Amino acid sequence: MDFKYITTSEVGQIRTENEDSLGVFKVDSGLLIIVCDGLGGNNAGEVASQLAVDSIYNHFRNSPGDNYIEKIKSSVTETNKVIYEKASSDTKLNGMSTTAEVLFIKKDKAYIGHIGDSRIYKFTDNKLEQLTKDHSFVQKLVDDGVLSEKEAEFHPNRNIITRALGDSNIVEADVKVFDIQYGEDIFFFACTDGVNCVADNEELQDIFELKDMNKIAHDISELIEERGAPDNFSFVIAGNVK
Repeated sequence: MDFKYITTSEVGQIRTENEDSLGVFKVDSGLLIIVCDGLGGNNAGEVASQLAVDSIYNHFRNSPGDNYIEKIKSSVTETNKVIYEKASSDTKLNGMSTTAEVLFIKKDKAYIGHIGDSRIYKFTDNKLEQLTKDHSFVQKLVDDGVLSEKEAEFHPNRNIITRALGDSNIVEADVKVFDIQYGEDIFFFACTDGVNCVADNEELQDIFELKDMNKIAHDISELIEERGAPDNFSFVIAGNVK
């Protein structure tokens, strides 16, 4: 069954520029989703995130073969070089970097690439599952047993990330492949941290139980705006809805 999708990208109520970028593309009879959250002053974050979306897409679609995990890995690696070199050659862009979530859905498989603290989720069987683990200072504290997951949600340093595209000349994405079991409705959700720093996973699950993409998108955006939308927030919802 074909996956339909809906996208949202908003500046929020505090920031003056939107440094998030996203793209959804039909590639090789599948659906390629890219969501990036840029970092850096003087609009360099916006440059980094859009450059990442464009570069990952171009590398992915032009790479030969059907080993999609390797295509994601190489696309991210090459994109990191592009961002790093551009940031190094232009003083206005020094220090720019970006998170990157890459999701490719084809037939009964979903392939994921992840760098940073943006996230990818899957909702099926009335359960929302986080498929990625944040590359962040706070997540390391959780892994080390210093913080609980609940304490991490509102930690003041939760926005400090430990891995991003463009941070160094070499970076490696976390990659995974998942089987898709068709039957009940399936939704994939890729978002920047402007979403998950405002709405926790339990709240997101409650919204996804609506099982209607338009309502889900509306309710997530409304919840974030009601809570002051302190950051840019962007997301893609893809579902096998009829």
